[in-house]
Amino acid sequence: MPLGTLDHTPPPFFKQGPSALSKLVFCGALALFLMVADSRLGISQPVRAVAITVLYPVQWLAMQPGKLLSSLSIYTSTVSTAQQTEAQAQQKLALQALRASQVEQLTLENKRLRQLLGLRELPNIHAQAAEVLYDAADPYTRKMIIDRGMVHGIALGSPVVDDAGVLGQVTRVQPLTSEVTLLIDRDHAIPVLNTRTGARSVAYGDPVTRGGTLELRFMPSNADVKEGDLLSTSGVDGVYPPGLPIAKIAFVDRRSDSSFARIYCDPQAMSLGAKQVMVLQPVMLSQPNPQATPAATAASAASSHRKATP
Repeated sequence: MPLGTLDHTPPPFFKQGPSALSKLVFCGALALFLMVADSRLGISQPVRAVAITVLYPVQWLAMQPGKLLSSLSIYTSTVSTAQQTEAQAQQKLALQALRASQVEQLTLENKRLRQLLGLRELPNIHAQAAEVLYDAADPYTRKMIIDRGMVHGIALGSPVVDDAGVLGQVTRVQPLTSEVTLLIDRDHAIPVLNTRTGARSVAYGDPVTRGGTLELRFMPSNADVKEGDLLSTSGVDGVYPPGLPIAKIAFVDRRSDSSFARIYCDPQAMSLGAKQVMVLQPVMLSQPNPQATPAATAASAASSHRKATP
């Protein structure tokens, strides 16, 4: 074979391309250019959208086992919770049925005793249902808006309750809506009665401690107060009917360095998350022959909302 016909180029295995440094500089410059172009022009958005669309079925398939396990866990816990809730509801319904069977007899006895003692008749409290529209936007207060107002006969100072107890008080009335200040609002105070001892006091709202509680202030350290005592409305303020559940005492701290005990109470009503409520007519407006003027009645109804100073 003539030597002139031989290929003098190196075989492919020994061919030398650009150096590694040249490749590094080129790739680095290209990456920097793409990053700047993407930040300025967003050129990668269509590519990213196409990639996400193409990979979505794979992503969906990869997520299904986890979702299936999560659904099974939620279903199991939901069934267990529903069974417990049903059992509690049946017990509560049986207890309420027992109490309801005694209401007529107790009401008749109470009426006869009051007539015998010459006491005035208890007012008939009128109530109407309302729905909570939304919570107030102010993060420093605990208020909510209900779908009843002046045109529905809502009065300023009307108590608001749910199925567990007192929820708050109407503090602003609009034509179609009303603003309700909850018991746990820092500017709210309500007279209470300890159902075990009969002692009267005033509970103040505390929206910070334990996610929202009531505090009995200015109670002596040696006061007969125990954890678990039920507090109800005393009926002496002319706003709340007597006997409505308010809260249970949850914590009592008898400090040796202070003359007053620190007492916190958990509200009975659902302070957060309530949907349906009942608006009661203030006691002063329910009197058969009210002696107070409308201005005095409104002032008395709003008195429990004033922030007390020690």
